Amino acid sequence: MNRLLDRFLRYVTFDTQSNASSSNCPSTPGQLTLARALYEELKAMGLSDVHLDKHGYLMATLPANTDRLIPAIGFIAHMDTAPDASGQDVRPQVIPDYDGQIVALGAEGEQLNPEQYPALKTLVGQTLITTDGRTLLGADNKAGIAEILTAIATLQDCPEIEHGPIRIGFTPDEEIGRGADRFDLLRFDAEWAYTVDGGPVGELEFENFNAASARIVISGNSVHPGSAKGKLVNALTLATRFHAEMPTDQTPETTEGYEGFFHLTGIQGGTAEASLNYIVRDFEQEGLAARQQWLETLVARVNAQGHPCRLEWEEGYQNMKAKVAPHPHIIELARQAMIDCDVQPIIKPIRGGTDGAVLSHKGLPCPNIFTGGDNFHGKHEYITLEGMEKAVKVIVRLCQLTAQRG
Repeated sequence: MNRLLDRFLRYVTFDTQSNASSSNCPSTPGQLTLARALYEELKAMGLSDVHLDKHGYLMATLPANTDRLIPAIGFIAHMDTAPDASGQDVRPQVIPDYDGQIVALGAEGEQLNPEQYPALKTLVGQTLITTDGRTLLGADNKAGIAEILTAIATLQDCPEIEHGPIRIGFTPDEEIGRGADRFDLLRFDAEWAYTVDGGPVGELEFENFNAASARIVISGNSVHPGSAKGKLVNALTLATRFHAEMPTDQTPETTEGYEGFFHLTGIQGGTAEASLNYIVRDFEQEGLAARQQWLETLVARVNAQGHPCRLEWEEGYQNMKAKVAPHPHIIELARQAMIDCDVQPIIKPIRGGTDGAVLSHKGLPCPNIFTGGDNFHGKHEYITLEGMEKAVKVIVRLCQLTAQRG
């Protein structure tokens, strides 16, 4: 556990926040800095085929320790942290033997309150790791990196645990939807893989949203406000009216489970032109198409009122279920590994996406397993050392079960 904690605390000190407005890959230089450090660590561990490309994709192999024919499987995590909150100068708080009470996060008045986050009440007695209220923590997904490497080290330390070839892949820019863009499947050369990018202990996911982004651009007419009567058409006003027509019961804060949503992420512009940016999510392709049609209907309504308006629509990742479900043994191995490690599997859909969703559609079936963290992308992010240790044990057991299955 000390080795696991040391790794995690070291990785979160790297500022790897990704940036969607950058066209570079990786989108920020800090990701490449972490990738180079991990490259040296993988080499020092004695892994083979350690390769880091100029875009920050890092791969390595733990060779099989048996002559039996066992399929190569992979474990994948991403190095970037979300743009939603700062990832600079992360200073984690490590709280041994958590007492289940409110946790003060630094001196800025931020706090973790079990009344707001009831899951904290189940973590009494564990070693809780939090932010200090200024930044996110980075457990998403540096916990995954630490867990994968600690599992690999465990397999190296325990040669009696038979396993086949284990591939490792660390990616940049997952948080801005580009993590799998340049992932070299031929070099990775695994029959299937798991992203270690989930949340609370026990999560096992092989379904995710179909994703799209929508931009509504509305034109107004700018006139000096002193002589504007009957002539000024304020595009920002039109934009707010447009959003007021959106269904209020189909937003992230009002939906759960398999319910899709529209999520307004920004309004830009001025009097002459304004735009609204939405991310659109649905578990069914038909549902996503219906959401696009709804936006087109609203756009047509604005145009009919004499105000030029257009929809710019871009499809994103797709639901991995269609590509993973035909290989039930991949899911069953993960489920059994959790049970064997005294972890209750929680099979649920991802209300988001992972690198695994894109990789599954590229030909590498790739469900998602837990890291042990929660409240990702913000100052209230936390994880427990015990949860991370359970993830390590599940990864090791997965490798062992795959070898036994042959």
